[in-house]
Amino acid sequence: MAISSDFDHQHKTYAEVLENHVEWREDGTASTVDYPALKADPDNLDQYLERLSGVEKTSFDNWNKDQQLAFLINAYNAFTLKLIVDHYPVDSIKDTGSFWQNPWNKRFFTLLGEDMHLDQVEHEIIREPGTYNEPRIHFAVNCASIGCPALRTEPFTAEQLEQQLEDSTERFLRDETRNRFRDGQLEVSSIFKWYREDFERGWQGIDSLNAFFLRYANSLGLSETEKEQLRQDAVDYRFLDYDWRLNGKK
Repeated sequence: MAISSDFDHQHKTYAEVLENHVEWREDGTASTVDYPALKADPDNLDQYLERLSGVEKTSFDNWNKDQQLAFLINAYNAFTLKLIVDHYPVDSIKDTGSFWQNPWNKRFFTLLGEDMHLDQVEHEIIREPGTYNEPRIHFAVNCASIGCPALRTEPFTAEQLEQQLEDSTERFLRDETRNRFRDGQLEVSSIFKWYREDFERGWQGIDSLNAFFLRYANSLGLSETEKEQLRQDAVDYRFLDYDWRLNGKK
């Protein structure tokens, strides 16, 4: 088992996985994964997951916040890839669960010395109030579904974390199939319904969805009139159905 003190914060082995098996859609707002190829050649992914599982909690606690958050996002995404690969072919990540247990509550990996499930990583660690307070993680963690923000073609790293989180957020909001302003109404991803509190918790002084969308008005393609409607709290929201189909390469 890897010694956590020499953990590679550039996540180079995972970088090879992503470079070889993930590609951006032409418009750059979504990505696809070549799951058959990854299933046929899982060595790099398995090696990376072993490295992740070798990190001790005491070492993790000594890392800076950006190192921790990059590690957690990559871990969530990499173990999600593992979940799909182990059950492939499937049409949706939901197919990897069972009648009595959804896939996000399956304890199928070890992280920071614990047997964990994906929900634990996201909701009990990454989203824990007062720890990272970073709503843009919702555009970074990937649940292997078309409705999800894109799985990036490179790992998150501490040095690039701010730029990567911002870029992932802008790419997602640019996608008019998932976020758009129509007839005086903002039609947006259900992510903003499920995790609304995260976007209203004060990050960058933002305490409302309106303020969050104003910050990213250019990505959403809002006109000056639409921006003013947001400022005046004169916009209704419609939360779009989530597309749980697999984000596999066609």
